[in-house]
Amino acid sequence: MDDYQKSESLFELAALLGQQNEFKEILRIVSTRASMLVEADVASIMMINPHTQDTIKTIYKDGQETSLTQYRTVQTNVIGLMLDDKQPFFSANIQKDIRFRKNLFKEETVQSVMCVPLSSENTIFGCLLVLNKNREFDETALVLLEKLAAISAPFLRNVQKIHEYFSAQIPKDSLRSKYEPLGLLGKSERFIELLQAIEAAARCDVRVLLEGQSGTGKELIAAAIHKLSSRSSYPFVAIDCGALPENLVESELFGYEKGAFTGATRDRVGLIAEANNGTLFMDEITNLPFDMQAKLLRVLQEGEVRAIGSNASRKVDVRIIAAASVSLREQVEKKQFREDLFYRLFVYPIYVPTLNERQDDILLLANHFLEKFARQQQKQTESFDGAIQNFFRQKKWSGNIRELENFVERLVTLAASEMTVLKSDILPAEYQKEFKKLRIYPATSAPQRSLQENLTMYESQLIQQALMENDWNQRKTARALKISEGTLRYKMERLGIDKPQ
Repeated sequence: MDDYQKSESLFELAALLGQQNEFKEILRIVSTRASMLVEADVASIMMINPHTQDTIKTIYKDGQETSLTQYRTVQTNVIGLMLDDKQPFFSANIQKDIRFRKNLFKEETVQSVMCVPLSSENTIFGCLLVLNKNREFDETALVLLEKLAAISAPFLRNVQKIHEYFSAQIPKDSLRSKYEPLGLLGKSERFIELLQAIEAAARCDVRVLLEGQSGTGKELIAAAIHKLSSRSSYPFVAIDCGALPENLVESELFGYEKGAFTGATRDRVGLIAEANNGTLFMDEITNLPFDMQAKLLRVLQEGEVRAIGSNASRKVDVRIIAAASVSLREQVEKKQFREDLFYRLFVYPIYVPTLNERQDDILLLANHFLEKFARQQQKQTESFDGAIQNFFRQKKWSGNIRELENFVERLVTLAASEMTVLKSDILPAEYQKEFKKLRIYPATSAPQRSLQENLTMYESQLIQQALMENDWNQRKTARALKISEGTLRYKMERLGIDKPQ
């Protein structure tokens, strides 16, 4: 990233923060922008309550909250030293840093660390810490992080006071009711956090980047942001960049004039111009060819498009919401996506959680789809029995919400028209083996679980949660759970825990 891009990113941050009124969203925006600007693996913010001196620690990795346990020793020691010195902290290699005792951080896979104070009126009320696992920060990155902290501090300080005395957050039930008509259903904490991010993004007329696995509902989220934004009375246009042949992408986006090429028998307006004053949703943007990435960058910079075969440009005002099912920053590092376009798109990033991260939402969504398809197919089905409900909870939904929806539709299709309750014997043959492997038991046959059954279920949930928080890295998970890797593998095999494909 060059100096101009860095300055522009800081200006964008200031503009974004000026439009926020929720404490947690401010934390997410600041930490995500910090990790992007200095290319950090993890960003952490600690706020100090001025009345109690209690602290609030929030760690973000790739735009989502992650476990505190992985970096506890680094956090505690670095932040403590920074607060004592009241000066920014910098260490290119903390494992060899003589300011700390030898081998203090040997259990934590961290190499380089920076920490800067958040202060107002000469009072430190928090700090911003970033770390890298395998790369070294330099002094230039520290200067940039200090600038970011200086811009963020007044907003964090003001929002902290607002949050403490005047809660402006929409109640969870009201938030859920607001988004259900837009097709966004759920009740889990991860889902509520997602809705809060959508709510904040709708208030800001800036570019949004949605990152999450396929089937997580990114187009529904983009449509919701548009519907609740100031552009709602103008078009919402969607394009799947991965579904178009490479030779048709330019004509689809920019349009063409009659006679521009063989087969161009009439003028055609491109999707960018069609979305003028509204929103263009670009799904799977990583599939956009490199030459088209350069042309899209020009549209974002100049605010104009030129149809194929035309000598004149047309001014456009379009909000871009891009989506990717892989990390866009990793694609940049692999030289598979333009770095300059990435920074143009990475203004308001939102991580979309997988269905496996939204365990409390699975049955709610399954019942919603059951009602929908029973009505469409004119079936009498009303519910699932206990065994299928347990199957839904324990199954790894690698295809996320889309897979769950297709699965429920198939079950309803297989059901007899007069069947009201769907039971396990209706499961297709290819799922029967998985059903038995997960040791599913009908709820009606065991209304009261034994102590051992409850302990086994709780153990399974703890291990799965720890694995997800550590990206299914067994070594890190074992360390977080304070057990050996061999014990972890044994428990995973005994409990039937497998990494989602």
